[in-house]
Amino acid sequence: MNVTATRLFSGSDQGIRKNVMLRHVDGVITEISEAARPEAAPRSLILPAFINAHDHARPRASSFGAVGMPLESWILRTVVGTPVDPYLTAASALARAAQAGCAAMMVHYTRPSGTMPLLDEVKAIGRAAGDVGIRIAFAMAVRDQNPIVYGDSEPVLAGLASDERKTIEELFVRTPMSPKAYIELTDAIAAAIGGPKVDVQLGPAGVQWCSKPLLEAVAENSAQTGRRVHMHLLETIYQRAWADERFPGGIVRYLRDIGLLSERLTLAHCIHARPDEIEMIAASGARIVTNFSSNLHLRSGLAPIAAAHACGCAIAVGVDGLALDEDDDVLREMRLVQMMHGGLGFKRSWTPQEFFALAIRNGRRATGAPGTGELAVGAPADFVSIDLDRLERDQIVDADPLDLLFARGNASLLSELVVDGRTVAKAGRCLGVDLPAIEQELRGIHRASAATYAHVLRAWPRLSHRLQGWFEAQLTCN
Repeated sequence: MNVTATRLFSGSDQGIRKNVMLRHVDGVITEISEAARPEAAPRSLILPAFINAHDHARPRASSFGAVGMPLESWILRTVVGTPVDPYLTAASALARAAQAGCAAMMVHYTRPSGTMPLLDEVKAIGRAAGDVGIRIAFAMAVRDQNPIVYGDSEPVLAGLASDERKTIEELFVRTPMSPKAYIELTDAIAAAIGGPKVDVQLGPAGVQWCSKPLLEAVAENSAQTGRRVHMHLLETIYQRAWADERFPGGIVRYLRDIGLLSERLTLAHCIHARPDEIEMIAASGARIVTNFSSNLHLRSGLAPIAAAHACGCAIAVGVDGLALDEDDDVLREMRLVQMMHGGLGFKRSWTPQEFFALAIRNGRRATGAPGTGELAVGAPADFVSIDLDRLERDQIVDADPLDLLFARGNASLLSELVVDGRTVAKAGRCLGVDLPAIEQELRGIHRASAATYAHVLRAWPRLSHRLQGWFEAQLTCN
């Protein structure tokens, strides 16, 4: 298939090419050459497709009242938004990603629906990805400790009425999966859905939620099999305090010593990582995914992304289910990261072109998508087309379209997303599934089942108060 464009940015240091024809066959780019643009053709800018390198494929949190609270409360509050139908929930999230121009998305699956056997639920998510048409990395998140707080939950639970305590314990306090069982489950998931467009990974939820035996089993299995690992790290001030108490020699040093730090590892957030820890992460070849809007929504802080980049750490960008407007717009997310971390005064961390290229390259490594994302002969045909007339809607002097993209770009400018040579989204609409119909169906199911969580909502004010007291005391003690 031939695609003509007014401008093309390949993602390399070759700059912007004018009036090009991109040809792709069987999902592979076979030619990029100069070509006259037909007079009637819309003006377009072709770019490497975007990557959402950290997400959970879950419902929008604010729809369930999880708004304006720190992560430690937010995680418990979002139980009200537990997926009611795994296929529909995943298809909704993945279709939104496609409409935002994402060729690949990390699904760190943290809250199974409980409506079916776990492996059947995973197969439903794999089917949703196939129907939408984008690449995914999938990791079943695992935790085997600290289900409510980062330590003894008795002081929190003791302050609840007996029926409230029973409710919370039934929802969150469960017999954990053994490290051996988790490795076996991951193998079964890989056998069930793994393939050219699905990269199955190991997914420890985070160091505060995972015991040493679990982390060490994950590190060992990753080293033996080459399987990638995706994990949260040091997202909040409370996680920092917990890590400093439990690992006085340094949590990142511990991860390095057990062999978990490697080029196979992707770490989400790292907001409260210290300079020496960032240097260890960089030296290992592991990546950091920054999730700027999520960090703002959850009041987690600002990650040291420019400093990490300066010491050679690979940086990627994720939406984490909490884009600024909860619209999964990864282009706006990249712009926010670039604006926040792109430099101070005349000193730049990177140019917009450099940042775009590194975010795509490192995002593909994090998700296991093939290639670097660069548009070149022999590379996967994963690209987006931007409406250049709308991007340059009031242009008076000639400007680099990448500069304009980082000044005003958002998902509404996308005219087409191509993944593996297939048009997945066009004119703001996912072609593989009917997103409006899916979201309408999901709203109906959630509204019908809202009464299921009425007891949680009744207990919430007291639980929230107890949580706040516990975590504030943790900081006071440290």
